[in-house]
Amino acid sequence: MFLSGLKGPDGRREHGAHVIVCGNEKGGSGKSTTAMHIAVALLRSGYSVATVDLDGRQLSLTRYVENRRRWARKAGISLAAPHHFSVPPARRDTISDAESEEFRKFTEGLGDIENDHEFVVIDTPGSDTFLNRLAHRIADTLVTPMNDSFIDFDVLARIDPLSHDIIELSQYASAVRDARRERRQADNSILDWVVVRNRMSSFTSRNEQKVDASLKNLAMKLGFRIADGISERVIFREFFPIGLTALDDFDEHVLGTQPTLSHLAARQEIRQLLAALRLPTSDHGRRRMDMRRKFAEATEKPLDLPDIFAN
Repeated sequence: MFLSGLKGPDGRREHGAHVIVCGNEKGGSGKSTTAMHIAVALLRSGYSVATVDLDGRQLSLTRYVENRRRWARKAGISLAAPHHFSVPPARRDTISDAESEEFRKFTEGLGDIENDHEFVVIDTPGSDTFLNRLAHRIADTLVTPMNDSFIDFDVLARIDPLSHDIIELSQYASAVRDARRERRQADNSILDWVVVRNRMSSFTSRNEQKVDASLKNLAMKLGFRIADGISERVIFREFFPIGLTALDDFDEHVLGTQPTLSHLAARQEIRQLLAALRLPTSDHGRRRMDMRRKFAEATEKPLDLPDIFAN
């Protein structure tokens, strides 16, 4: 099912914000941290950005935005913050009634912001929910953070313990594949899926090499791209209580402490991640999006066969 509130008279989605969804049906993979850094990076580049928190229980992204605004007031500094809303879990007599209410709140919220912002960044819960599946179906870019281990790899696929060959796709990977198919049918768009490897060690281990090989194998089967994300740095956990990111100004007044080399290393990681996402923020990114759109349109047209194939 596609968002009816975001469709035009011909049944296709009307042009509006580029929707970035941070999704993974496993908690602790860094979705909220990644979502906040993407949003702040776009804001600092001059784009209008809205963020949406669909994890109505944890509300990690909501807390992050609130902490940012609170710290800006307390420190007397200017910090760009996105327009933000969350969708609380509905409590109704039936699951169907609850999902209907959540759907209404989600679509109304998106309807208010979609055409007034250039980017919408959506953080999803670490579980299979109705809103989680819905968000994946409207994504233009899907960012799936995962910790660099076979525990997190299991969210994407099951592997043979000895050969590390792919045995079967996980429920989440299958759901993303279905979402891509439905999105293609709904408005002729191609969802760009990027799997981001978080908490990578600074030293290459045998396990990391095996994860890397398995991911590349799976990427060929599912058509996602791979990007390096956030390392295991204490600094990223220290950013959350004051709502800062690795892209904010590094001086003592803003940070509340002296900047270190860890701050600079974290900033470089985030810049590399953003470059790997290839969002339509530059001429190159916009050309790439146009090429994907033209490819989608071309694949719908019948082949122009020569006369020898005529009946």
